[in-house]
Amino acid sequence: MGGSWRIGTVSGIGIFLHWTFLILLGWIGVSHILRGDGLGDALQGIIMIVALFGVVVLHELGHALAARRYGIPTKDITLLPIGGVARLERMPEEPREELVVALAGPSVNVVLAILCAVGIMVFAGTTNVATSINTGMNELEVLMENQQQLGTLSEPLVGFLTFMLIANVILVVFNLLPAFPMDGGRVLRAILAMNMDYVRATQTAATIGKGMAVLIGFWGLFSMNPFPVFIALFVWLGAASEASMVQVKSGLQGIPVAQAMVSEFRTLAPEDPLGEAARHIIAGFQHDFPVVAEGRIVGVLTKMDLLKHMAEQGPGEQVGTVMRRDFEQADPGDMLDTVFARLQGCDCHAIPVVRQGNLVGMLTMENVGEYLAIRSALSARRI
Repeated sequence: MGGSWRIGTVSGIGIFLHWTFLILLGWIGVSHILRGDGLGDALQGIIMIVALFGVVVLHELGHALAARRYGIPTKDITLLPIGGVARLERMPEEPREELVVALAGPSVNVVLAILCAVGIMVFAGTTNVATSINTGMNELEVLMENQQQLGTLSEPLVGFLTFMLIANVILVVFNLLPAFPMDGGRVLRAILAMNMDYVRATQTAATIGKGMAVLIGFWGLFSMNPFPVFIALFVWLGAASEASMVQVKSGLQGIPVAQAMVSEFRTLAPEDPLGEAARHIIAGFQHDFPVVAEGRIVGVLTKMDLLKHMAEQGPGEQVGTVMRRDFEQADPGDMLDTVFARLQGCDCHAIPVVRQGNLVGMLTMENVGEYLAIRSALSARRI
């Protein structure tokens, strides 16, 4: 994801921090200072947030490691102010596999919550657990309302464990709401898909999710609280996006790439200047260019890389020094739904189509959309 920095690697999976996360940390610190709290209180608030997002990383690792069990690699995990995102190469197609992967993340939070509860019993005593949790609820409410400093419990360790216990419980409950893009939406879809068509199961789950979004939205409006309204919008858009994506993927099944690929396109040579590619962009619709040397494709120049390096080195810089040498390829006989999923998952906008080492076409998001639109129009005419 653009604008992210690698902060570590766990089990071969890169952990990235998006730059907007720093805004959240800065906001927490500044809000304490503006309320007249000391630097220690501000630092404590930041530590609480960092710990909370550490839990989010473990949640996403649960998904990633469960997916790895079924041969699905994870590209990376990125931390955003609104949570974490694990980018799987693809979603499991078998309902039972999707169910396991979807439940793996919340299961991590359940285990962490149990460990925190055990820690509270050890350090606070079993008779004080209820009091600690009640006080911890007040601490969490303070965090949400941002009214006073965190960590005012008499026992800092017990306070921290209580806060993490409640946070993990909330993460479990929130993520298991039966609505996309939360894990509960995928759990619901997987259960439905065991007894019906996958597309129909997705549409049913998305409809339920939209209904839940309406209820959450009304709750926010009647309580005059903008946060539930934001959540409702998030859930509605997630449900609509998932249903649309699955519908598109279903429409591409059984179709070879050769039927949808672009067969007329411009190529570049490694020694061409970037200015030449810029002129092709201005003259036509093509944004990404295969780079060919001695009849073989050796790289891909994307519009993003072109603009970045033209701003830094100027239009005279050679394509060969800028092009991407590690790029996705497809065969004309590959199924369109599979290649489309790879196109969605890769950090690119076009995939070269190669037959026996020779470049024969390009597949882009735009021409896949145009192909679907034409098919839809022809189907409507037949009806």
